[in-house]
Amino acid sequence: MAITVLIVDDSKLARIVAAKTLAALQPEWDRVEAGNAQEALTILGERKIDLAMIDFNMPEKDGLELATEIRSSHPKMPIAVITANIQDEVIARAREVNATFVSKPLTEEGLRGFIS
Repeated sequence: MAITVLIVDDSKLARIVAAKTLAALQPEWDRVEAGNAQEALTILGERKIDLAMIDFNMPEKDGLELATEIRSSHPKMPIAVITANIQDEVIARAREVNATFVSKPLTEEGLRGFIS
């Protein structure tokens, strides 16, 4: 059974980098992309998603708001909040919603801990 990962980032380039990094570690996993929180929520309503990688800085709804919303309907889903905004407050808020903090630029090493 394939694992499906939802990659949410308003930057197409960042989604490409995330997908490529994930593929290097788990080439057999399926990847689905969303360009914003609303697209992500639509995808989550339409298909089974096993884990989510969410950018923090997005328009309309940031990654932590999205993670909180996902957490309410998917309490056990592994969620990574990915950002270059490495502040204690952001890390603490990610932990509050039981999400893993992963810093940008995204690397195989940085992602390995989350997907294990």
